[in-house]
Amino acid sequence: MAQRKYEQRKVCIPKRKKFTTSVQACVDQLLKEDYSPEQIVGYCKDVGEEFVSPERIYQYVWSDKKTGGSLHTHLRRKGRRYRKRGSKKDTRGIIKNRVGIDQRPKEVEDKKRFGDLEIDTIIGQNHKGAIVTINDRASGFLWMKKVERRTSNEVYIATVELLKDHKELLKTITSDNGKEFAEFADHSEIAQSLLVDFYFARPYHSWERGANENLNGLIRQYIPKKTDFKNIDDEYIKQVAQRINSRPRKRFNYKNPIFVKTQLLNKTKVALVA
Repeated sequence: MAQRKYEQRKVCIPKRKKFTTSVQACVDQLLKEDYSPEQIVGYCKDVGEEFVSPERIYQYVWSDKKTGGSLHTHLRRKGRRYRKRGSKKDTRGIIKNRVGIDQRPKEVEDKKRFGDLEIDTIIGQNHKGAIVTINDRASGFLWMKKVERRTSNEVYIATVELLKDHKELLKTITSDNGKEFAEFADHSEIAQSLLVDFYFARPYHSWERGANENLNGLIRQYIPKKTDFKNIDDEYIKQVAQRINSRPRKRFNYKNPIFVKTQLLNKTKVALVA
């Protein structure tokens, strides 16, 4: 299935740098698969085709929006800008047995090995329900699971369920200081059940979990803020994760996380055998 889609996309790519009708048709197709303009151009280059610039695609998208089109709805931020945030004081309590990110092994920063994870939750409308999101720092691979309540116990169960098949390959998990992770029973039991070391980022230092923060932004493209999670089933959550994991990433020279994860796991297996 994945190979067939790859070949279909490749056929659609015209060998042109001018914005012709054939280029437009290709852009329309890839935008509707939620590729960003940068991902479209990077993907085309990856399969050996020259293409128009990302800026030209953005111009086309905004021109389409002005005439009532909907292509802009496939962009991650849909035209919205980031809100600047002022500095905040840390009002959180002390977390028992908390190990800070400054004690995390330096090799985690290299993003070269599979098994160093970041974890977070996305909150539903009126703070009802949540989605646990976990990503591997090296491959960018995403796991997602909905929980009915954002309690430490439900988050613990969801986390272990998502990662149990990779347990032997996991090394570290890094989270923020949210109460669903901060409770002693929660982060200690996750660490014990998955045989990993659990670390906490500094409060209000979201960039220390930059990959996870970025992925949550991608997820919001499919599950906008104020979404009632009662209207979302587990199958849709799996589809969103699959879609995001199938999208090419600039940091991987426009390979997708599924490909990169497979490469890393194959490399790990060879190392274990050796």
